[in-house]
Amino acid sequence: MEQVWYTAAAWIGLAFLASLISIRLGISIALIEIFLGFVAGNLGSYFGSTIFQPNAWINFLAGFGSVVLTFLAGAEIEPETFRKQLIPSLTIGTIAFLSPFLGCAAYAYYLAGWNPQAAWIAGIALSTTSMAVVYAVMVETGLNETELGKLILAACFVNDLGTVLALGLIFANYNYWLLIFIAVTTVALILLPAVSRQVFARWSGRVSEPEIKFLFLVLCGLGGLAVTARSEAVLPAYIFGMVVAGLFVHNKILMLRMRSIVFALLTPFFFLKAGTLVSLPALIAGFGVLLALFWSKMITKVLGVWPTCRWFNMPARETNYTTCMMSTGLTFGSISALYGLTYGYVTQAQYSLLVTAVIGSAVIPTLIGQIWFYPTQAGSLDRELRQYVGTIEHFLHIPEE
Repeated sequence: MEQVWYTAAAWIGLAFLASLISIRLGISIALIEIFLGFVAGNLGSYFGSTIFQPNAWINFLAGFGSVVLTFLAGAEIEPETFRKQLIPSLTIGTIAFLSPFLGCAAYAYYLAGWNPQAAWIAGIALSTTSMAVVYAVMVETGLNETELGKLILAACFVNDLGTVLALGLIFANYNYWLLIFIAVTTVALILLPAVSRQVFARWSGRVSEPEIKFLFLVLCGLGGLAVTARSEAVLPAYIFGMVVAGLFVHNKILMLRMRSIVFALLTPFFFLKAGTLVSLPALIAGFGVLLALFWSKMITKVLGVWPTCRWFNMPARETNYTTCMMSTGLTFGSISALYGLTYGYVTQAQYSLLVTAVIGSAVIPTLIGQIWFYPTQAGSLDRELRQYVGTIEHFLHIPEE
């Protein structure tokens, strides 16, 4: 029994160290946790230690962390913002998903020689954007208050929704359990906004946090049903977050409390575990494939997003910046790669290459966008986008609120 406590202390200590490094360097905590997990896992294997090898309870905490993080990502998008940016965000987000999804899967299958299932996992993992990275950048720079920032966040939401749907639908078992999952999830998602509103109104603000326990109950129930249907638990979690996002617009304190729980306890286990599973020998042996996977994502993202932004008359500098932000990837890319490894669709070597390519896409495009293409005329773009949105609202007869 004492071994469990020592293991927990080691993992939480690593998470604490990651927090200190993240604060010092100003780099996303998720990136630091994955890197420290990678170092600890490979050093442990070299010295014959198993303390940083995932076990049953670490797997559960990591899995639950990914589900709740996915829920929070879906809940971040304000419905009013998404409604006003509907056409450009749908178009940019959809193309930002489809272009790397198909392009990277084609590279993995036809050129890298991966089997079809591994190739689809590669396409899904490299099709993502990073809501965590993009949201943090938007908030830190103040762009989240501009029309450009709101458009980028909404497009990221559409992109990641396509990723989650692809992961859930391509690898599902098409049997009666899938039909039960679809039926129950559909009914639940229709009823949950009203039920959640009643729970929040009646029991929120108590020390025992009944509203958070209610959300965890729904996430566990829908997640269990999804896994039984051989889909992925993040699929209903993301859609659940989307349908109750309006409730969090007027309840920011609840969102902050959930973030505290998730980022303090749950997500460190997910990102540390993702790092421990990356094999250094596999990276060295497949370095050429790693570079090819990374550039496959970058090239297909640019070819898809850049001309689409220009089609909406976005200025060149803002187009370049939006393309960089849409080319990032982290959370859902890691989740997709880990899903493939868990169910045997990819080998550990392939998983290592995918996760490293995903991490590279989180860092490099963000730095390029912030250093060379940060929008200097966001106000001018805001006016253009407001005019465009106003035209769409008039055409669709959308009333102002």
